[in-house]
Amino acid sequence: MSASQVFIFDTTLRDGEQVPGCKLNTGEKVELALKLEELGVDIIEAGFPISSPGDFESVEQIAKVIKNAVVCGLSRAVQKDIEVAGQALKYAKRPRIHTGIGTSDSHIVSKFNSNREDILARAIQCVKWARNYTDNVEFYAEDAGRTDNDYLARVIEAVIKAGATTVNIPDTTGYCLPYQYAEKIAYLVNNVPNIDKAIISCHCHNDLGVATANSIAGVIAGARQIECTINGLGERAGNTSLEEVSMIIKQHKDLNFYTNIQSKLLNPMSRLVAETMRMPVQPNKAIVGGNAFSHSSGIHQDGFLKDAGTYETINPEDVGAEESKIILTARSGRSALAHRFQKLGFTFTRNDIDVLYQDFLKVADEKKEVKEEDLNLLAHHYKEYNKGISEMVL
Repeated sequence: MSASQVFIFDTTLRDGEQVPGCKLNTGEKVELALKLEELGVDIIEAGFPISSPGDFESVEQIAKVIKNAVVCGLSRAVQKDIEVAGQALKYAKRPRIHTGIGTSDSHIVSKFNSNREDILARAIQCVKWARNYTDNVEFYAEDAGRTDNDYLARVIEAVIKAGATTVNIPDTTGYCLPYQYAEKIAYLVNNVPNIDKAIISCHCHNDLGVATANSIAGVIAGARQIECTINGLGERAGNTSLEEVSMIIKQHKDLNFYTNIQSKLLNPMSRLVAETMRMPVQPNKAIVGGNAFSHSSGIHQDGFLKDAGTYETINPEDVGAEESKIILTARSGRSALAHRFQKLGFTFTRNDIDVLYQDFLKVADEKKEVKEEDLNLLAHHYKEYNKGISEMVL
């Protein structure tokens, strides 16, 4: 059976920009959009046009320069929002309007002071408005993660009938567990009669740290689009990480899915986003963190040096990262020390390393990491000491 494509919908320029301090100007947004297209992103959510004149301009300028990816603009279920989004996207070769409304009882009562039937009518209406500007309309059921499944299925069936071609099932608060989110997607697959006429999309937040797991669970259950951001940026605790979901799909060939993401561009893209948005990547971040391919435990280092596959399931070159690193600490062993000496051009016997290791541990206990300059010093002292012993014997 041939593999199924999972479409990658990147919202770094919209949801990612909602991180405090990560505001981008139009030039920065255009630069990142072009790089996202180069990365292989299928849909770029360029912004929320009605939110500000600057966001409108950014969406408009991105729409002018993107050649292959779909360019998407966000709107609420408000006619003016949708009109403005349509205007901002008028130059796009492949425009999409992303519109919707909250569907959980919490949103219906507390946010809208409304009822289910009124929200259903508004959901249908916003899709019809959006269809006046493009036949590529995505509907989001905000807080779908906490929405009653029967009611959610009614809404999804109605908006597809109204013309939605993608239906977004957001876990807006990051509340769902993977099995719960998968069950929700499966429920829609099995209970919405016209679900075959639309693509189901996962938009998961990371409040409980399971955004990536939820997205993959959703795809396994029948979704075929994942909404994500570079470095997992996004509102509150962030969104599903693009680099994580794309590499899970690439590495787990048994899932029988694929994406268009060019994995060797992941680390360069991560660095560009971090620099442009002034938001450093945590060192232990999967795929793109500074420590993602670093080994400091002696047991791990020994296994890695014998066979990299013992402790790495991804080749760093495959994601555009620097080569794997052996970091020397007080937890490191003799094999790691010998390896690092060899990389510096020193050749020592096993007996030499046994002696040097004791001096190394003294340095390691004083420092968090033993650097190249420390190793050079240890090697030269050892050689000078042995030279002196030899001269004394002669």
